[in-house]
Amino acid sequence: MIVLGIILLVVGFLTGIGILWTIGIILAVIGLILWVLGAMGHAVAGRKHYW
Repeated sequence: MIVLGIILLVVGFLTGIGILWTIGIILAVIGLILWVLGAMGHAVAGRKHYW
């Protein structure tokens, strides 16, 4: 999810499409939150790791 967010950020920046930029930011932030929760040992969606 983090990688997809970064890809959308780059594509949105290069093409000037604002919606890709926004979706990329949202996906990157959600991915980082899930990554931090998984690293802290919290179960995310019933799993120890979200991937």
